[in-house]
Amino acid sequence: MTTQRTCLDWNATAPLLPEARAAVERALDVYGNPSSVHAEGRRARAIVETAREQVAALVGAKPSEIIFTSGATEACAMVLAAPFAAILLAGIEHDAVLRPAEAATGAHTALEVSADGRIDIANLADKLRSAVAAHGTGSTLAVLQLANNETGVLQPLTEVTAIAREAGALVFTDAAQAAGRIPVDFAALAVDFMALSAHKLGGPKGIGALVVRDGHDLPALIRGGGQERRRRGGTENIPGIAGFGAAAEVARRAIVERDRIAHLRDRLETGLLDLTPDAHIIGMGAERLPNTTCIALSGLSAETAVIRFDLAGIAVSAGAACSAGKIGASHVLMAMGLDEPTARSAVRISIGPTTTDHDIDRCIAAWREIAAHPRAQSAA
Repeated sequence: MTTQRTCLDWNATAPLLPEARAAVERALDVYGNPSSVHAEGRRARAIVETAREQVAALVGAKPSEIIFTSGATEACAMVLAAPFAAILLAGIEHDAVLRPAEAATGAHTALEVSADGRIDIANLADKLRSAVAAHGTGSTLAVLQLANNETGVLQPLTEVTAIAREAGALVFTDAAQAAGRIPVDFAALAVDFMALSAHKLGGPKGIGALVVRDGHDLPALIRGGGQERRRRGGTENIPGIAGFGAAAEVARRAIVERDRIAHLRDRLETGLLDLTPDAHIIGMGAERLPNTTCIALSGLSAETAVIRFDLAGIAVSAGAACSAGKIGASHVLMAMGLDEPTARSAVRISIGPTTTDHDIDRCIAAWREIAAHPRAQSAA
């Protein structure tokens, strides 16, 4: 087992940025409560509001539209706990969306996706109009991620919001994987709600945000002292918020790196397919995040491949990191119509701003050894 480590699992989490670490450390020395009116409280409040502006700038929103949460999972739960009469979503969504949707009181409608993982627009339009006709304007919520965490496939969100606007429905998007990797413009996308996560873009874990379009009201999921414009009770996590703001500022400036990252991803995929021409890059024909590769190879056990990558000093994933240890085929890939053996063989490789050509070479070399090994499918 090598001691040299290469992180190619950026979709699980990004390394903490030095700027975010510094912001967290500075905020730890600020002991005032941001709801207090004295000087100490005002100093804490200033940290929160500066970060609010930084996060808003990253995603093209107004500061007034940003609600800080404990992460994207809580942000998703806040939206899906609202009393919508109908919720439309596809099986490609993250569990942070699917699980609270299952618990929601509204009627559920499953949306269809194509083989490349993109939503079927015609199917969505038909079901959206039917739901609005049955339940009324403003009572139906269409849910569609901006980018998939396993495949990197991007969704035609502006088309969906145009259909929803015409029909009289609202739209919620989970943008945790997209923000900081591609340009995101909340206003231009015309969605009503958007979930964000700090640690996906180099901020601290345990902090995120829900973006709520001005004019919309959501019942508070956590009730308390009326913080975050009465939408999320509890004293604000000042260090986490400060780190999120700093990471958002860095990510906004670093978005120009996406072309270089896409070049590295393309070189990686070329190298993997040269070694295993029978392998399948899932979603390759669709527009994707510049950093994400999901590769499936017949007969490969993804769990075994992840372990062997790890022994080679390389961190990758089999599906979502949140589902690590849960044996079974990826629900995302199954929703795309892949057969179970293929879905069980898929490995996700995700790169980031500090990934180098040497890291790509190491990954290709490790794949050569993994693919050459006898590939008995896991019996699990």
